[in-house]
Amino acid sequence: MCRNFQLTPTMEYYSDVEEFQGIEYPMLQGRTYLDHGGATIYAKSLVNNFASDLVSNLYGNPHSMNAPAKLSGRLVDDTREKTLRFLGADPEHFDLVFVANATAAIKLVMESFKDLSITNKLVEGDECGFRYLYHIDCHNSVIGVREATDDNHYCFRNDAEVEHWLAGTSSQNDSNTLGLFAYPGQSNMTGRRLSLSWPGILRRSTHLSHQDTYSLLDAAALATTYPLNKVFSDPESAPDFTTLSFYKIFGYPDLGALVVRKASGRILQWGRKYFGGGTVEAVTVLGKRPWFKNRGILHESLEDGTLPFHNVIALSAAIDTHERIYGPDPMTTISRHTNFLGKMLFDRMSALVHPNGVAVCRIYKGAESSYGDSSTQGATIAFNVVREDGQFVPYTSVLETLADERKIYVRSGQLCNPGGIASSLGYDTWHLKRLVANGHRCGAAHLTNTEIVNGKPTGVVQVSLGAMTTIANIDSLITFLREEFIRDGFQQLIDDANGRNIGIPIRVSSKDQSCYSYREKSDRHASHNSNGHEDSQDSLSLASYPACARTTTGDSRASTRPSTASERREKRLSNLQGFNDSAVQMAQPRKGADTKKAEDDKMGFRKMFNKEKKSVAN
Repeated sequence: MCRNFQLTPTMEYYSDVEEFQGIEYPMLQGRTYLDHGGATIYAKSLVNNFASDLVSNLYGNPHSMNAPAKLSGRLVDDTREKTLRFLGADPEHFDLVFVANATAAIKLVMESFKDLSITNKLVEGDECGFRYLYHIDCHNSVIGVREATDDNHYCFRNDAEVEHWLAGTSSQNDSNTLGLFAYPGQSNMTGRRLSLSWPGILRRSTHLSHQDTYSLLDAAALATTYPLNKVFSDPESAPDFTTLSFYKIFGYPDLGALVVRKASGRILQWGRKYFGGGTVEAVTVLGKRPWFKNRGILHESLEDGTLPFHNVIALSAAIDTHERIYGPDPMTTISRHTNFLGKMLFDRMSALVHPNGVAVCRIYKGAESSYGDSSTQGATIAFNVVREDGQFVPYTSVLETLADERKIYVRSGQLCNPGGIASSLGYDTWHLKRLVANGHRCGAAHLTNTEIVNGKPTGVVQVSLGAMTTIANIDSLITFLREEFIRDGFQQLIDDANGRNIGIPIRVSSKDQSCYSYREKSDRHASHNSNGHEDSQDSLSLASYPACARTTTGDSRASTRPSTASERREKRLSNLQGFNDSAVQMAQPRKGADTKKAEDDKMGFRKMFNKEKKSVAN
């Protein structure tokens, strides 16, 4: 643990995880899984109990009336209420609509608003459609709603803009049409948590432009490690619509939900045109004016076709398993546990520095976010690795690939969060359009050689912690970062597939290990806020570590540059020879490694050295 590691009231390590991880999560043995924001891991007992249930009971289609069908229908109803109570939402004030995932829930709301706006155009002559306002930190699935608005949309650039709008002092307050305001409870990129008070403020507002504006909270990232009873405890302050995915909470089943405030639910029923099996009470197909009548119960009118009832039954088992493993209030336990680990990881990553004082990890976080404070920050870290010379390490082709080799599983790329990427990495719209014109594609930058463009990364690496994460997992990641990216000697230039040189760090042995082992900094941390600007930090200088200054080579900050071209060439040749000797020595087969691969590595180092030597000599 880092020195001066300060506990907060919302932090507590759940050490029981270390005892039952091997039993409940055997698939994690020998692996470090740090992508819980993408999908967390299901417990072995959940799978076993659900499988036993399936082979012991006969379940039929809930839309039928036979005994197996009635059993399914009863369990679906019970699970719906059970899930609402697990989320802290009173069934008297909230309803839950089962959907495929959070994206499907968002799309369901969008379709209802779009259909209603079309009706308003026909009946009332309203040409504006519905107005859509969304936060810059939104996931692509939330941003996509804007395409259904006839260009009547606006993106809030920061929290302050939202506050001004809610206060009625924004230029966005000049419309009184049907509106929808959407934002994430937690950024799926940085883990920054946004205010949960906005829906209540919007509902209580007396401004004309707010009267017909509803709120949508994307809780998919938030719900992974946060008790949602803080969202639903007061129905008058809760969002009108809340979306989430259960595989992010339990690992299984693959199912999502739209939690609807009942007082706001009629807007979905009024607007929606499409109907599927099970959502209507009667339908006619003949005559000049075909007719249908929706079911009166909110969730019944919105759940098209036969529900994935086996998944719903599995959800009940997942809730039981969570409460058995993590206690009667599992999400509070998980929140405190991940807050503890999130702060530990942030502090230790912030403490990693190169011998010249350059921070190894450039961490992107909100200016007001604080790790360990569950109201402002989740257990997610978005970062890039910086080499000793200040250049970035390619986030997928190098970092994620190296991590995979060690069975450390992280996430990299743009993370479906264009606003977060743009603001954190300092990209304007024209920059992003130029990147696309040059071949950059989301999720494929490593294939198009656009991970680093003009010295700037186009994406990030992300680690996200979960209920079953342990201190040992944190240790594994820190050890990986130290051994792969903090080192002595040169940073070998390796030609990529396109013949362009990119910096790939190679481990080289160090005679003075004290210079290059990770150091803990307990005061200020090397991090970047959401605008991509570096916060103040305490750096380690070479003057403070003279041994490092003696052994660091090829760096203008550690030695005086040779004054003539001839001297510079001789100096570089000398450095290259030293690097080659060290690199070849380092390419010894590690325990359990392939001896032939080690010999191939040695040969590769020699070839690269000879090629670079020839280039320098010429």
